Amino acid sequence: MAKKKEHNGPVTHPVSLITLVNPSSPISEQYRTIRTNIQFASSADNPIKTMVITSSGPGEGKSTTSANLAVVFAKAGQRVLLVDADMRKPTVYKTFNLNNSRGLSTVLSTATSVLEAAQRTVIDNLTILTSGPKPPNPSELLGSMRMGQVIEEAKNMYDIVIFDMPPVVTVTDAQIMASKTDGTLLVIRENVSRKESLVKAKELLNMVQARILGAIYNGAEHSNDQGYYYYGN
Repeated sequence: MAKKKEHNGPVTHPVSLITLVNPSSPISEQYRTIRTNIQFASSADNPIKTMVITSSGPGEGKSTTSANLAVVFAKAGQRVLLVDADMRKPTVYKTFNLNNSRGLSTVLSTATSVLEAAQRTVIDNLTILTSGPKPPNPSELLGSMRMGQVIEEAKNMYDIVIFDMPPVVTVTDAQIMASKTDGTLLVIRENVSRKESLVKAKELLNMVQARILGAIYNGAEHSNDQGYYYYGN
């Protein structure tokens, strides 16, 4: 079974997990709206059980988005697995204060199963598969037959599996996973994302026939505390 992390004393969460720190905030409500839109995009013919979240470049908020979406799906009663598939610059284990001695890289390079490596959190219905030790060949691991087996294993155990990926323009990892999963969300940040990089990101995702669910525009300053907007296809 997925290990339950033991906590001593009160549990605190980083500010990046606004859906836990301040669930009644407008930004938390935006995350719930994104969740609803994704659920409406899912159908019997085109189910969305596995999802890639990426960006065109660094610093655009894709890991924060991945973590908060995982929380709101879990809060809705969905069994969620959040996978830190950014094996180059992982952050999920820090966000949820988890051990990263084994994780996705372990599962892909050994006989360890998802169930053995995944860690349950203090949040009901939310399980995390951290990145694990940094491998020398992340792209090759993600493109392997074993990765396909891992995806199927996860789909059989969870209602939704969210993969936090590196930026799609920087390395091929997100492209590889977008071709294997049911949908992809592109995170855009005001005053950070560059138009030419976004165009390139869309081209790269289209090249592998990724199902682009939409874009999440964050960092907007149109009004206080309302910094996340979703544009679906």
